[in-house]
Amino acid sequence: MANITAADVSKLRKATGAGMMDCKKALVEAEGDFDAAIKILREKGQKIADKRADRESAEGAVIAKVNDTKNKGVIVSLNCETDFVGKNESFVSLAKELAEVALNTSSKEEFLASDFNGMTVQEKLTEQTGVIGEKIEIGDFKILEAPFVGSYIHGNKIGALTGLSTAIESAESLAKDISMQVASMGATTLSYKDFDPEYVASETQARIAAIEKENIELGRLGKTLKNVPQFISRSQLTDEIIAQAEEKLKAELKAEGKPEQIWDRILPGKLERFISDNTTLDQEQCLLDQNFIKDEKKTVADYVQSLGDVSVVNFERIALG
Repeated sequence: MANITAADVSKLRKATGAGMMDCKKALVEAEGDFDAAIKILREKGQKIADKRADRESAEGAVIAKVNDTKNKGVIVSLNCETDFVGKNESFVSLAKELAEVALNTSSKEEFLASDFNGMTVQEKLTEQTGVIGEKIEIGDFKILEAPFVGSYIHGNKIGALTGLSTAIESAESLAKDISMQVASMGATTLSYKDFDPEYVASETQARIAAIEKENIELGRLGKTLKNVPQFISRSQLTDEIIAQAEEKLKAELKAEGKPEQIWDRILPGKLERFISDNTTLDQEQCLLDQNFIKDEKKTVADYVQSLGDVSVVNFERIALG
């Protein structure tokens, strides 16, 4: 029987992250052979992985990394079963190491097959499944390339990347601000101009039907009914519709007895409210059309334009759960 020393156990623990007793047991079984002990631990991990394959792994850590030249970023979610494991310092450290590897790949498949300290990333995940005793896997994997890329992470639970058209002097802070917006508000597209008209029409009908149904119950209870919007996106608000809305607002001001000479001071605010009430889809899904979280008097587009000749060209977001 091989003489297993504390140094041997420590070396195996450092290489695998496994517990002291598991490392010692593996070394004894491998008769002191280091590589064989790693194989034993990995096989143990595979057995646990097979048993827990159907388990939900909605917890974990989300990490975003940007390369040194600031033209490529990646977001990776390392998923596990419990929040307790997801918050563990060694688990988060592993996620950060894996994100560094991911920066040099172009797909999730390539990433999982990449080298990680002498084994593939997938083999490392299997090994850690055995070490931790929970299902460990890569969840979402997003890559973004642009002339300038910035990132933002919120509590290792949500990560976002933003690509800018050029590296202006304030690019770092701008990209971080927009990434924070993406992380917080969860946009799905850049602008209402990107919407498919059929999608907007279908979504409008669905939302009107939902509000009308809710209003039936509110009416039964004697409560104030919700406003049923005619439109939900700026893409629906043609020049003709805006003009009609303006004429209607003027008629209301006249009926209220407001002097015509002050209409020009009142109309812009009322027209802005009309547009706001009829662009709820844009606020939810369109990054550039959302109110900027640091100054809700501005849209994100307004904020970007105020910083010079730069634009947001793309973005990515990953959130746990």
